[in-house]
Amino acid sequence: MTLCLLAVLLAATLQACATAASSSRLWPDMLEGDMGVYERNEGIVPVRETRGRACCTMAVGTQRQEALARAAIRFLGRSRIEVGGRRFTFDCSGLARGVYFSQGVDLYDGLRELKGGNGVGRIYGHVMQHGRVHYGPTVHPGDLVFFHNTWDFNGDGLVNDPLTHVGVVEQVESNGTVVFVSRVSRGIQRFRMNVRAPDTHRTGDGRVLNDFMRKKGSRDPKATKYLTGQLFAAFGTLLNE
Repeated sequence: MTLCLLAVLLAATLQACATAASSSRLWPDMLEGDMGVYERNEGIVPVRETRGRACCTMAVGTQRQEALARAAIRFLGRSRIEVGGRRFTFDCSGLARGVYFSQGVDLYDGLRELKGGNGVGRIYGHVMQHGRVHYGPTVHPGDLVFFHNTWDFNGDGLVNDPLTHVGVVEQVESNGTVVFVSRVSRGIQRFRMNVRAPDTHRTGDGRVLNDFMRKKGSRDPKATKYLTGQLFAAFGTLLNE
């Protein structure tokens, strides 16, 4: 299905993954279906997961894409995000922005400034304008990987929070597991995601397929998912040349 999520609406409604949730409902008529469909009754085309598809394999990246993956690795374990003397917010969107800034790309470029902060939705909007949003099956080093519902962004107690987290792809393992780098509350770490088996955390032989990306809460609704493969939204590819 063609992706047509309007960048202006995203920029106007979504903030950084680590900022405090608004007390008002941002997208009150957004729903989650069995296949991860998110839609609004104002003409936005749904964003769908890749669940059940043969994903993922690693593409040969351009020199700049390979450099993005290496930049993400260098941030592992660091306590701040700084590139060329420029400091970025210490959250998932700040990490993505710092990684891409190392290659001269500002992921907030082309979209107007937001009152009160910037975030994952703004980065998604940049990719829509300047790159390609997709669901695999081919993934490039340095690709952005977006997630839905990693926390209750709008504070309404429902599972209806699109584009709440972002990471940077490092590699894809032989079994299709995507390894990516992201900043969470515990710091900048590696994570794994396998959309061939989105409901599996660990295999019988101990291999991790999907890390936990959402913290479990006692008031979580029954529809709440927690693993990376379950929360996966889309990939974003830039710097194809």
